[in-house]
Amino acid sequence: MITIKTNHGDITIKLFEEKAPISCENFRQYITDGHFDGTIFHRVIPNFMIQGGGMDENMKAKPTRDSITNEADNGERNNRGTLAMARTGEVDSATSQFFINLGNNDSLNHGSRDFGYAVFGRVSNGMDIVDTIAAVKTDTNHGHQDVPVETVTIIAVTISE
Repeated sequence: MITIKTNHGDITIKLFEEKAPISCENFRQYITDGHFDGTIFHRVIPNFMIQGGGMDENMKAKPTRDSITNEADNGERNNRGTLAMARTGEVDSATSQFFINLGNNDSLNHGSRDFGYAVFGRVSNGMDIVDTIAAVKTDTNHGHQDVPVETVTIIAVTISE
């Protein structure tokens, strides 16, 4: 079990190890490295998703490891409460950033518009915290849109079995 401790409360995650082994191992390694500690949810779009895992409170990108292979063709869908790897327009560009879907985002699924976004887990507890984060006021910050006005911090991410 994975726990994302935020300044709004805890979010517990169940990883889809069998369906997305590359994404799960990548996520676990970033947790083990302490990469997520002190990062923020830097992109919040109501009814769509909240994104984090790569920026500090000054909107500076943290260094990452190499990108991973996109596992969006694993049969999992970008439905409410699922976690997926964020990426650029390049299919195999995901590194540390992830997002939690706030609705059923069919347009992000494999084959909907392009290769899609790899779903690798689901919120098992704390969706109320996710919804609280989704409701924060946002603005433009350092050229980025949809940034929470008051920082939503990922204090720590831990693994427990």
